[in-house]
Amino acid sequence: MKLGEGPLRKLRAHDTDEVQYEFVLGDQLIAANPVIGRELTLRYLGTITCIHCGAVTRRSYAQGHCYPCFKKLAACDLCVVSPDRCHYAEGTCREPDWGERNCMRPHLVYLANSSGLKVGLTRDDALPTRWIDQGATQAMLIARVDTRQQAGFVEKAIGVHVSDRTDWRAMVGGDAEDMDLASEWERLRELSKDALGAVQARFGVRSIRLLDDEPVTRIHYPVPSQPRVLGAFNLERESLVQGVLLGIKGQYLLLDSGVLNVRRFTSFHVELSAGEEAASPRQSELF
Repeated sequence: MKLGEGPLRKLRAHDTDEVQYEFVLGDQLIAANPVIGRELTLRYLGTITCIHCGAVTRRSYAQGHCYPCFKKLAACDLCVVSPDRCHYAEGTCREPDWGERNCMRPHLVYLANSSGLKVGLTRDDALPTRWIDQGATQAMLIARVDTRQQAGFVEKAIGVHVSDRTDWRAMVGGDAEDMDLASEWERLRELSKDALGAVQARFGVRSIRLLDDEPVTRIHYPVPSQPRVLGAFNLERESLVQGVLLGIKGQYLLLDSGVLNVRRFTSFHVELSAGEEAASPRQSELF
């Protein structure tokens, strides 16, 4: 049964008790959780259109942009992935208005447990979506700051002692073992006290507010069966993705034939279909 057709967007997610996902094909939203346990077919139709300007492009840059937009948009600048390198204050931001809306606003720094402990940052209005997109099963705020650049400096200070990346293979392979995030923050805060003190001295303690006793958010994903095959599909090399959808975690579709990082293929035009519910695989076939 055909579910829809259009330019692929990242999965839309909400709730944390058990995350509810939606496929996004252009303006079309399709409930994804009911497809779990069914044969899923995703066919790349050979067209990519820029997520910003709509132009047809041979390749996708920075998750869905054509090359001209990749070179000119502030959202594609290096400082987006390395916020401590923000150059807004130097007057060289590609799009100052975009910088005002997205970077010169409150941000949060957090600890999360996805493939293990990591430190990260996000805008103050992007939770819990940010944690869900990373496949975190636990997360806790550790700092509130006034700008994205400041969050980058805090993250960098702590990142000397803990990763700021997620190992996607470990994340999709199963839930990480529970951690005491409060104790981990206490440990990291002590290890990073000189570097964090320097950031506070530079921007002021009113701008860099380190947090204590924050609640831990727990997130549960719709993954009834763990995949045995962790090979990643690549729509640039293979136009057909097919298999029983075993679950969804982060931005990954977990099939019995491999996994697909949906966000990586933003703006790829695809056709999505689902078959009848598959017979439950034997446990020995999954591991």
